[in-house]
Amino acid sequence: MSTPKPIVAVLYQALPPPMYGGVSKPPKPGGYRDSGADIAYTLKKAGTTVLTPVESPDPSNQDQWCFPDTEEGILAAISKGATHLWANTVLFAEHPLQTSLQLTPHESIRVVGQPPLCADQFDDKSFTNDLLREQGGLTLPKSWTIDDPRPTDRSEVAQNQLQVTLDNVLISINDNYPIVAKPVRGRGSHGVKICRNSSELREHLIYLFDESPRVLVEEYLTGEEGTVTILPPGEPIPGLKTDETKRLHRSLPPVTRFNHVDGIAPYSGKVAVTVNSRAVTAAEMEVDPAYGKIMEECATVAGLLGTTAPLRIDIRRFREGSKFALFDINMKPNITGPGRPGRDDQLSLMGLAAESVGVDYLGFLQYVLGSAPELGELRNYSSPLLQAK
Repeated sequence: MSTPKPIVAVLYQALPPPMYGGVSKPPKPGGYRDSGADIAYTLKKAGTTVLTPVESPDPSNQDQWCFPDTEEGILAAISKGATHLWANTVLFAEHPLQTSLQLTPHESIRVVGQPPLCADQFDDKSFTNDLLREQGGLTLPKSWTIDDPRPTDRSEVAQNQLQVTLDNVLISINDNYPIVAKPVRGRGSHGVKICRNSSELREHLIYLFDESPRVLVEEYLTGEEGTVTILPPGEPIPGLKTDETKRLHRSLPPVTRFNHVDGIAPYSGKVAVTVNSRAVTAAEMEVDPAYGKIMEECATVAGLLGTTAPLRIDIRRFREGSKFALFDINMKPNITGPGRPGRDDQLSLMGLAAESVGVDYLGFLQYVLGSAPELGELRNYSSPLLQAK
């Protein structure tokens, strides 16, 4: 019996992420409609049935290709006949894909995306890193989590409390400079800064506290930076070692990053990753076993989190020639790609990794679409990592 061909609707981020203890993930301007339009256009051009809010969307207009990720937007896509929802958005525990009773009759629909509870739990970088450290066998940098001690007001007493906290932080960090400070729920390079002394760190912490009451401070790794894409369990992908059980996560070859700005890889919305990134070659991986080791660690992390869509983990060597450490888990990685007018240089980091094993942007999208689980499975998610506690 043949499998029915998918009818796809892509969702963009219309819902703002919720606040957790005063911390919220900054929404992306445009709500990922740029990559959503890339996905929809590329699949449609290749013959996949793709539903859009307007009858004949303009390839150059990113606003005409995707449905909002509100309950109304999702139901509108389903009413048009969608069998697959591509959740190109930030998911969280209260998202309609998790909570909407009107979607309960449609739990057999397939969804490209992380389980909302998974994204919700592990988008907190500090919480996730602490859990992974407890597992053992994974390489992470030293880190500190710092809470703004001030109440909502900025009274003199509150300011004094802040100064005491900052003084204690600076003492605990001691001479570990340079150091990286960033929000615990961040997006891209937003709010990420290398601080080279206590004055810079104090100033940046106060800046970060104005938008988030919790901040993550990490040891700065000075060596090569890269990123690893991890695929969810599914069918074999050409050029990648086959998982005979179809139950294991698999890492694509790392993509190495260069041309940093002030020690930080610039946000892809400002500098196309094709300008400052390339896939590590098979010859390089054969010479240096550190690449294979970190690929294994990244696949282990994806398995522990129980991810159901491509995950991207940023990596960096402690110093040139050393082993790699995991330093940032991206639950919602970018998935832009070429095809639409003016998008020729917009292949994402995941796309670069896929190309290194002979899979172009379309092939990567088709693989991801084919591995999408049912909505009911996402709603019934339980983290292997938290179960082990």
